[in-house]
Amino acid sequence: MTTFWLTFYILIWPALSAIILSVIVRGFFRDLNAARKAGVDIV
Repeated sequence: MTTFWLTFYILIWPALSAIILSVIVRGFFRDLNAARKAGVDIV
């Protein structure tokens, strides 16, 4: 049982990182599109 939990712990971090990165990227592109529609710079 210890091997299962260790494997799960090691493999869950890339999945969580990918989910968080996708949320950040989606928010960035949403803001980028809103800025383009408004005619302003994002920076």
